[in-house]
Amino acid sequence: MSNQNKIEVKNLTKYFGDLHVLDNVSFNIKKGEFVCVVGPTGCGKTTFLNLLTRIYMPTSGDLLIDGTQADPKVHNLAFAFQEPSAMPWLTVEKNLEFGLKIKGLPKDTIKERVERIIKLLGLEKFRDQYPHQLSVSSEQRIIIGRAFAMFPDLLLMDEPYGQMDIKMRYYLEDEVIKLWKEFNSTVVFITHNIEEAVYLAERILILSNKPTTIKEEVIVDLPRPRDFTDPKFVEIRRHVTDQIKWW
Repeated sequence: MSNQNKIEVKNLTKYFGDLHVLDNVSFNIKKGEFVCVVGPTGCGKTTFLNLLTRIYMPTSGDLLIDGTQADPKVHNLAFAFQEPSAMPWLTVEKNLEFGLKIKGLPKDTIKERVERIIKLLGLEKFRDQYPHQLSVSSEQRIIIGRAFAMFPDLLLMDEPYGQMDIKMRYYLEDEVIKLWKEFNSTVVFITHNIEEAVYLAERILILSNKPTTIKEEVIVDLPRPRDFTDPKFVEIRRHVTDQIKWW
């Protein structure tokens, strides 16, 4: 990770009519950083993400990528959501190619990136299969791989493992770390699972209740792969949990 800011969020505020959802939120994300966002249910985590993707525009404030106003036409923003979103009519390989073809990248570049993703995610034997022929976790690997293949300026992940059992979550969390390290991506990962946040993040942003502000930033300075039984891991998890529970 570099010391250069990739993302700068300045005084981000959002109203929907009279409803004050986001209140003067400011933070920076360094190039190549993995940041998790947690907070109480209903605090506006998804609104927060939709402002970052520019699905919504802020009432006031700025979102800068590489020092310029974030613009989906200029910047490469990629998403991975909880809902299955693989194209059912395309094979695994064609799903991974899809966004790269839309971007008009050269055929050789597309082939090289897709092969790299397929190999990293262990999808070699599934490359010619369709989403309905795969397990839910394999389909989610396609969605995650497709997002990383874009080499995004910012990759936004919203509860991508919300429907998975514990064992599969651990497996897919390790897959995301592998891709993040390989591609040096800048990731914002929204989750309600505190243990997941401590396992994945270099830094955790804890959101308050509405109108939402950043209550605290927690640095997670633990070696990888992380150990759930490490006393420091347990201490960070307990601290973040307490910050969300008690207001």
